[in-house]
Amino acid sequence: MVLLVQFDAGAYRLASFLDDRILGPGTKGAWLPIGRVAEAAQLVTNARPVHFIFHTGHVGSTLVSRLLDETGGVLSLREPLPLRTLADAHDVLGQPDSLLSDKEFVVTLAMLMRLWSRGYDTTRSVIVKATSSAGRLAVPILAASKSARAIYMNLRPEAYLTTLLAGQNSPADLRGHGPERMRRLRSLIATPLAPLYTMSIGELAAMSWLAESWTQRDAVKRFAGRIMPLDFDRFLSSVRDGMARVLSHFELPGDVRFLSELDRSPVLTRYSKAPEYPYSPGVRAEVLRESQRRNGEEIRKGMEWLERGARSDNGIAEVLTGLDV
Repeated sequence: MVLLVQFDAGAYRLASFLDDRILGPGTKGAWLPIGRVAEAAQLVTNARPVHFIFHTGHVGSTLVSRLLDETGGVLSLREPLPLRTLADAHDVLGQPDSLLSDKEFVVTLAMLMRLWSRGYDTTRSVIVKATSSAGRLAVPILAASKSARAIYMNLRPEAYLTTLLAGQNSPADLRGHGPERMRRLRSLIATPLAPLYTMSIGELAAMSWLAESWTQRDAVKRFAGRIMPLDFDRFLSSVRDGMARVLSHFELPGDVRFLSELDRSPVLTRYSKAPEYPYSPGVRAEVLRESQRRNGEEIRKGMEWLERGARSDNGIAEVLTGLDV
């Protein structure tokens, strides 16, 4: 079944997450059989290019998505729930507990791509910002859609750990995603990994960085030229240059006026996931300094976990030292 929800351009622009958080007492929608929706998707005309923002979590993907909104030619879809559902389904394809056959997965992905390709009169491209855990779909998505392009956002490990541990909800987030990330790593690493329940919060953050960065590296290697790696700290050091690269990669016009006014954009002064709260690169820098002070011991544990792993496994060493972001 597919839940269809009535939305307009303004609602898309406001939404940070296209999941259950957009539902309210006044929401208009209906559940329909997936076959009926797939048939209707075949009637989509004037399809726009669909591109993606993949990321490793808490690395500025929502900020970039909101800056793309400012171009006037992008319809941003931030974290559509079906993408997470599809990622979970892909994990078990071909196994007895899979709810989809390989063919059904292909058909469902094609249906979603056609639905996402719709736009408004001014829409030049639709850019889907995935959740961090849906990055593992980058390869099947780009393999199925030859015209799709993506950026893949990340941070260097110590900066990532500092950022993640600054968040109040990080322990719950890291533990919630931990089992899936651990399963992914176990399929890649010959060296046995310690159980999740024995890991400190800093080690969990390091394990998360490794799982998502490994996924990023493999996707970028597989689709060199179509996936552009983007380090968030480097992006913030020159937002104008960073956005010029992003626009060029997505084959969008690099409007001189838009780029010249970026440094004064109000988007840079608000918290991207909740724009009602003030937040700026300067505030972020202060938050990270406080995280380094408060979480220094856990950051150290996480970095030592990565360094031990790199000494015992060549794959970990390659990700740790060779990720070009």
